[in-house]
Amino acid sequence: MSIQTFKIPHMPNETVKLRIGIHTGPCVAGVVGLSMPRYCLFGDTVNTASRYESNGEAFKIHISRTTMEALAVLGGYSCVERGDVYMKGKGTLKTYWLVGKMNKTKSSSKC
Repeated sequence: MSIQTFKIPHMPNETVKLRIGIHTGPCVAGVVGLSMPRYCLFGDTVNTASRYESNGEAFKIHISRTTMEALAVLGGYSCVERGDVYMKGKGTLKTYWLVGKMNKTKSSSKC
């Protein structure tokens, strides 16, 4: 089952429109709370990733230049330039779509 065909049990006429934003950088993690502890991430990297998600599109993974560069070092991923996008608190940034993993026969642009 893919996310495009997933049905919400109590809302059968609606589909999930998942957006993902990824940014690479430092952050701090910790458990917050006593009565209901939860694991949280803090820092500008987390806030920036949230901006990528909110400026993204359904069924796409919106990534930053630093994430694209990190994926290029790892190798095996396909990215496409989205172009310049204005991000609140960040200004205009060049952004990318993570298309997927590359296989040996696929000819797409590398990250």
